[in-house]
Amino acid sequence: MLQVSSISSKSSWEQLSVQRGELAELDIQCQFCGGFHPSQDHWKYMADMPQQPSELIDDLIKMRYYRPEALEVANTITQAEMRTALFVKMASQGSPKRERLVNELIQLAGGLDEAFAAAFGPKSGEFFTDAQRSGGFTRRKFLRNIAVGAALVSLANCSNQPDSAETEADKPITGALEKTDLSIAFLPITCASPIIMSKPLGFYEKYGLNVTLRKYAGWSVVRDAVIAGELDASHMLAPMPIAMSLGLGSTAFATKLASIENNNGQGIAVAKKYLGKINGPSDFKGMTIGIPYDYSNHNLILRYYLATGGVNPDKDVKLIVLPPPDAIAKMKSDQIDAFILPDNFTQRVVKDDIGFIHILTKDLWAGHPCCAFTASQAWIDEHPNSFRALNKAIIDGATYANKAENRKEVANAIAPREYLNQPVDVLEAVMTGKFEDGQGNTLDIPDRINFDPYPWKSFATWISTQLVRWNYMPPEQAKYDEIGEEVFLTDLARELAEELGAEAPTEATRIEKLKFDTLDPSNATAYIEDQREKYGI
Repeated sequence: MLQVSSISSKSSWEQLSVQRGELAELDIQCQFCGGFHPSQDHWKYMADMPQQPSELIDDLIKMRYYRPEALEVANTITQAEMRTALFVKMASQGSPKRERLVNELIQLAGGLDEAFAAAFGPKSGEFFTDAQRSGGFTRRKFLRNIAVGAALVSLANCSNQPDSAETEADKPITGALEKTDLSIAFLPITCASPIIMSKPLGFYEKYGLNVTLRKYAGWSVVRDAVIAGELDASHMLAPMPIAMSLGLGSTAFATKLASIENNNGQGIAVAKKYLGKINGPSDFKGMTIGIPYDYSNHNLILRYYLATGGVNPDKDVKLIVLPPPDAIAKMKSDQIDAFILPDNFTQRVVKDDIGFIHILTKDLWAGHPCCAFTASQAWIDEHPNSFRALNKAIIDGATYANKAENRKEVANAIAPREYLNQPVDVLEAVMTGKFEDGQGNTLDIPDRINFDPYPWKSFATWISTQLVRWNYMPPEQAKYDEIGEEVFLTDLARELAEELGAEAPTEATRIEKLKFDTLDPSNATAYIEDQREKYGI
């Protein structure tokens, strides 16, 4: 007997012919399966459904979705309380990437039972009927779970063949993005190249993201916007996530450094009136020098350099924080004698004939980090898939920018008014390393700036030692290993790089070789003591 239910859903079976007219939008519950369609149309409806999904297996084997031994694997997975854990362990083969993929596939199917019940054995038809009766299970989802079951078994099969090459199935999938319209902060400097160029060159779009880039003039404003929740992610100076997470200079706010934006790419520029008078760090005594932010590698590297010449950066010079875009005007008006800033500004003083490049920071610490891509821990927790996709897009962009043959394209991409608003020839000089230094020299330094996104935890160690050395961080707060482990997402950066087919180091730390000393990250305290003993500061 037909039962008329409440009107709760609409389908093609809701159109029921009644005598001479049509009674629309009535839900009719079938007496055979409990679904909502006329009982007399039950077999017509079910004809479009897989009646015995196990019969599909032969066809799937022929289509190479399954190997013949796939059923044997499936049939061994029978104990519910152990099945998932054992299967994940078997299929992942000790690989975190494969384990994540297996878990994501299981989650996609709504559980391991659902995937295998749909895909294997005589009970699969029974499972489908039960699922239809309870509602919420569609033919599309059923067939999807057959495919998921196939993928899971393929992974299990591969786990038994250690010599097999990695295939597309080994590469982790990205779950549904929680948010696709994102706002990211940047400052108009070459250090932000991967973040900026990923918009015009399509790297964000490639990963399903619609990014709005927001230009800021100074770092403290960026910090405050991040804390206020006005941004999804941000371009930051590498020391900033450490300072923010530890509450140095602001309220403690957990922030992660996901990947490095640029290496090298900075320099010390000096006003033209000092041309021929600056030969080393001791010659800066008495000068007013611009820095972009207290918690910047610019500040820390400048201090490191000055100290080697016996110049106390807190007593013998005047350091002033200024937004990078203001530096040129302040040097023109004699408000500052020198600055340490990104190379597009050091090169700009040469183009404008107001100064010269004294030294590149790469000559003080080759490969040092400058800027980084960051996001708050709270945002990452709320948007794990979007964060992963965003970080992957930026790592992809940075890897692209790091290739010499792409540098001019990148220069053109970041030059427009809405981004750096800088002459293309200035940016090409930075990107290609072919430039005039303002002292009569034409130089060719290909690694003047690099874009290696790998965040070595030893970067965090060096930064932390200098924060302690210059009294920005109390010594008791300097738990060097913990800081790098907590703030730098090195393992994730390596994982994403490998997914992109790029080479990434297997180590998280390395010996950092600077011009005047060497940091062993396992002995950070001794490093500071040696510096203070050698230079008295």
